[in-house]
Amino acid sequence: MSRKPMKFMLSGGGTGGHIFPALSIADELKRRLPEAKFLFVGALGRMEMTQIPNAGYEIVGLPITGLQRSFSLKNFLVPFKLLYSIVKSIALLRHFKPNAVIGTGGFASGPLVMAAGLLNIPVFLQEQNSYPGIVNRWAGRFARKIFVAYEGMDKYLPAEKILITGNPIRAEIVTTKQKDPKVAAKFLIDPSKPTVLVVGGSLGARSINQAIDSLVNEIQEKANLVWICGKIYFDTYRKKYPINKSRFYLDAFAADLYEVYPWAEIVISRAGAGTLSELSAAGKACILIPSPNVAENHQLKNAKAFAEKKAAIVIEEKNLSSLKDTLMMLLTSAEARVQLEQNIKLLAKPDATQKIADEILKAVIA
Repeated sequence: MSRKPMKFMLSGGGTGGHIFPALSIADELKRRLPEAKFLFVGALGRMEMTQIPNAGYEIVGLPITGLQRSFSLKNFLVPFKLLYSIVKSIALLRHFKPNAVIGTGGFASGPLVMAAGLLNIPVFLQEQNSYPGIVNRWAGRFARKIFVAYEGMDKYLPAEKILITGNPIRAEIVTTKQKDPKVAAKFLIDPSKPTVLVVGGSLGARSINQAIDSLVNEIQEKANLVWICGKIYFDTYRKKYPINKSRFYLDAFAADLYEVYPWAEIVISRAGAGTLSELSAAGKACILIPSPNVAENHQLKNAKAFAEKKAAIVIEEKNLSSLKDTLMMLLTSAEARVQLEQNIKLLAKPDATQKIADEILKAVIA
């Protein structure tokens, strides 16, 4: 008798840091089980509602929102949206009948994970950061396994469920190593010049953008600039700079950013755990500017762990005036770049996605 195709439901969204790990896990499961069926669940109006379909998967949106940090009347609607989203998740689960539910964090994943727990469907969580988000801390009680990238997570999550795997990254980041001339043309890169890649997260980072804005001319004297400024800031800088300027590429977001990694001599970035996992696998010389607006200041902790291994240069936002000198030093010193590249490669865990898929399939295949 032939076995029915396996089914998986995944949820994680709001930012690329939650979306791309979910996609990586889905891609690996699909590679192993080509007949498997997948359904993503996200938050209406958030970036997963476009990024997931662009990657070839179906997604259903829930009217879930997170709490506003400052006082807002919208916060009074959150419990009602949460309750409705849980009820809708129960209906989706009963209709789709998944073998497993996989949550990668973000408020979008909360209702689905809770509903799966109530229905006794196997739940697996993946936590990218050294300090878990509120959804994964709360949802840990429902999980069979919790995949993490850092030690010491038993302070926040059930110790008996934790498995240290590293963070899942897109397979393309590991396999895309060659400099493709078509990519150079796409991103307006002059192959005779070094390339500086600037990325502040899917929404953008105001302090990084302001610093780069003040250095555009200096950078372009020596290098190509590929600047992913985030959707919040894109209109501002699009009006200021010509879009098709030679050796200058500006965009709000780039799902195919992995194509640029082989060309990038230097990456200026936030220090989210997913981003650091990608940069490690790509072996890039980095200047990390941690966001101070995250729980437990975990980006600074992430970045310092890399700095201690001499695998990245860290500049806190309060010291951004030093960015110019640091960047120019790296542009003129191939030796300094090579040292950073060699050290960051030692921190890479390129097989994290495979380990996570191993554990999921081990648990759900009888």
